[in-house]
Order: sequence, then C-alpha cells, then structure tokens
Amino acid sequence: MLKEQAATSSGQEGAGTATSFLSQIKIKVEPGKKWRWIAAAGAVVLLALAVLAWRLSASRANVAYTVSPVTIGSVTRTVTSTGTVNPVLTIIVGSYDSGPIQQLYCDYNAQVLQGQICAKIDPRPYQTIVDQNKANLAVAKAQLEKDKANLNYTKLNSDRLAQLSKTQAVSQDLADSSKNAYDQAVAQIVYDQATIEQHQAQLDAALVNLEFTNIVAPVNGVVVSRNVTMGQTVASSLQTPTLFLIATSLTQMQVDANVSESDIGGVKLGDRTTFTVDAYPKRVFEGRVEQVRQSPQTVQNVVTYDIVIGAANPDLALKPGLTAATRIVTDQRQGVIRVPDLAFRYKPSQSHLASTAPEKAEGPVVWVLREGKAVPVVIKTGLDDDTFTEVLEGLKPGEQVITGERAPGASSSVPAPRL
Repeated sequence: MLKEQAATSSGQEGAGTATSFLSQIKIKVEPGKKWRWIAAAGAVVLLALAVLAWRLSASRANVAYTVSPVTIGSVTRTVTSTGTVNPVLTIIVGSYDSGPIQQLYCDYNAQVLQGQICAKIDPRPYQTIVDQNKANLAVAKAQLEKDKANLNYTKLNSDRLAQLSKTQAVSQDLADSSKNAYDQAVAQIVYDQATIEQHQAQLDAALVNLEFTNIVAPVNGVVVSRNVTMGQTVASSLQTPTLFLIATSLTQMQVDANVSESDIGGVKLGDRTTFTVDAYPKRVFEGRVEQVRQSPQTVQNVVTYDIVIGAANPDLALKPGLTAATRIVTDQRQGVIRVPDLAFRYKPSQSHLASTAPEKAEGPVVWVLREGKAVPVVIKTGLDDDTFTEVLEGLKPGEQVITGERAPGASSSVPAPRL
C-alpha cells in the first residue's frame, strides 16, 4: 500500500525576512501626500506576502514522497539462461551393411521394443556368401575324413615295415619312408582341423553380416526421427548412416541450458529449477539440476557451461527440441523481513535532510517516513535478489521506506510487491 505524506517547512524564516525588509524602509511623509505613501507601503507588504506564499508552496512540492511498506515474504536469488529440451537418452540406429532397403516397419512416433525389426536391407548378396562358406566348411570336413583314413593306412604300413626291418626282411630305408608317410598323415589331420576352424569363422562372419540386414531397435522407446525410405540404397563403407533416432522414454526429459561463467559459481547439483517454453507460455515446468558439466563452450569469447536439468513429462507436453527459458534457484529465504531495492537508491533532495544522513555508517542506509518526517536508518542486510533485500536488523514490518519524491497530487502508481 502506498501512502503520500506532504511535509511543509516553517514560514517563520520567510516572515522574518519580510519584516526585516519592511523595517529597513524609511519613509518621509509629506503632509499632502500621506495617503499615497500609505498605499505604496501596502503594496510592498502584499508583494512580500506573495513571495512568502510562493516559497511555502515550493517547499511543500519538494517534500512529497513515494513510499513502500516493509513486508514479510521470500527473497529468491536466481540464475536465468536458455536451453533446449531433449530426451534423456537418444539412440542412433545405423546400418553395418550396405544395400537397398527392402522393407520398412517403423515410422515417426512408433513405439518399439528391444529387438524389434524396424527395417530390412536386401539379404540376397549376404545369403550367397553364407552359402559359399557353408560349402567350403563341408569340403574341409570331408577332406578331414579322407585324411583320417589315410592316417590309419600309413600307421599300419609303418608298424608292419618296422617289424620286418628288425628281421632284415625289408631294407631300413623302406621302413623309414613308411614312418615319414605316417608323420605327414598326422600333420595333415592337424592342418585339416585348422582349415575347418577357418571356414567356420568365415561362416560365422557371413551369418553376422546376414543378421545385420535386419535393422532392429536396440532399446525400448519411441522413434523420434526416420531418415530412410523404401528402396533407398544404404552405403556404410565410409561412415555408418543414421537411419532412425529412438528416444528411450519421453516421460522424462532434460533441458541442456547454457550458463555464463559469471553465474556458474552459484549453480550446484539439486538446485530447484523452473522453465517455460513458447509452446505453453502460461505453463511453468519444474525440474532439478542433475549435472554441471565441466567442459566449457566458447563462442565469440563468451564462455558458458552446460547445465543438465531433469524434468518429468508425464503428459508428453514437452517435445524434443523446444527452446526453454530457465530460472535456476541458487538461494532462497522464506518468511523474512524485506525491503524493495528502490529504497537503497533514494537520496533526499533537500539539503537540510541530506545533512542528517550518517557519513560513516556500518551498513546500508534507507530513509523511513516516521511521523511525517524522513528519517535515515542504518540496517543490516542479508540475501538480495535484485528486487528485494532481506533485512536482518533495523526495520520492522509495516514501516514505510521512501523510494522517491514527486510533486503533490501527481500519480504515484507503483506495482505492489510480489510475495
């Protein structure tokens, strides 16, 4: 509530001046012209009274104050910034294989489950490679069986000739040659087994490539972007193409906000945050600071830091990509005595009032209207939010602090203090 108080200065000084002025006038009255001198003296008195009235009215005009009450409420210090609304986790789904898109099963806003097929690349070239590797593996296995039979024969032949060489029925060279053939057969078995493992690995790789022709969803979520169409050829030789963007959940969103280096010191984990988006200008969303990233971002010599704000989105009102105007509460006092910051900027225009202000005060000075007079009061302050300042000592609720001066009768419309 605003009140207007007009304090009038005393007229004794002006009246004394007029009396002194009149006392200094020495009139010599001639007998025939007495009435003329009486009229002139009356005119001078009237002029002096007019000057005195003018000075009194001017004095009244200079002491009309605009006041604001000392209230009890909250003082909240905040940091403002802008950011972008994003899903908490967005998965990029690409393609390992190259080829034309044969089938497309997912579209925008589709709900998908982990392992669900979203698209399919033409599998025929990869199926051919799988068949070739299966045939090579079968040949290798058949060769192993053939070499096993040869191993058995060379073993029997080597044992028989070894016995005959003892009785000198055959030459020692023939027995040694038979033993060499047996050793080669044993080595051939090892070689065949390694060849089988090699072809098995090639077959497994071909099967993996064949499986990659099915583009599946890696997580449960919602398709927020589709960058492929039916029949489009996907080439993954140099860089994996992005086919789909899948958000794990749109019921929990995050705001990536940029906070300047001058404000980052006051932001900490868990700070309460409110923000608005242009899509819902009258709705205020709430969140909490979940991460203060240490990596700075410099654009045109301006350093900012990325702040991650978590926000619930149960009704799916927040869309990915919306611009958010955030307000991070870094400190707050509830139910404290407070004064508007305008009171600290007021300085009295009257010289006799300005001279009463303490020269070396131990705290800020505000002017309070008490019994129609402006009185300077030294106070002890606490938290300041650039609109209100917390008062620790010096003022009581309901007192009227002066925030400005104005002419009497002029409009004194001042916004009511927010609670």
